Amino acid sequence: MLINANAAACQPIDGHLAALAGGRVACSEFKYRRGIEIFGEGEDAEYVYQITSGAVRTYKMLPDGRRQINAFHLQGDMFGFENGITHRFSADALVETHVRIIKRGSILNAMQSRVVSTKTLICYVTQNLQHAEDHMLLLGRKTALERVAAFLLEMDERLNHPPMIVLMNRRDIADYLGITLETVSRAFSVLRDEALLRFDGNTQRRLELLDRQVLAKFDA
Repeated sequence: MLINANAAACQPIDGHLAALAGGRVACSEFKYRRGIEIFGEGEDAEYVYQITSGAVRTYKMLPDGRRQINAFHLQGDMFGFENGITHRFSADALVETHVRIIKRGSILNAMQSRVVSTKTLICYVTQNLQHAEDHMLLLGRKTALERVAAFLLEMDERLNHPPMIVLMNRRDIADYLGITLETVSRAFSVLRDEALLRFDGNTQRRLELLDRQVLAKFDA
């Protein structure tokens, strides 16, 4: 869905996208305001997306009205790959987000006869399968405190261990971890009281991890 998004000329592709297509695909760059839908569940999966700035959540609405977030996509990430013709999840922007949009067919055409592309695609798919398996384990076997600790370590790793992590809101975290908003807040309080993290500011969305090694023990 490209409604309420501003299009611009695409910059040279990079990262996973360049490795897959060899720089031989045409793309457009769109800007989505916070909360704007990028595509909806059940829509035709015509495009692949790469984030140049911002963040995106992909999710599914359950029959009882609850929302399950299956992934957060950050700068440099690609999303929108499907094994069928329609999207299994919806996607929207967590903050103002810029994405490159490429026709899926263009990538497949560019990949033909490129062994390096095949290897890159296998690696990329394997990484996504590993994330899905880790998320399934997190939802099915870990306590609430272990889930929050695992989430913090995941974000820290993906952001290359920044001095300060800027998180999404607590509702998004709860819907990703499969727990309640109140449970997320209690877990953060426990980790703060254990001197494993420190909040910066009143919103409690910016935090510093004080002891990654001890925090990892909750995720053992």
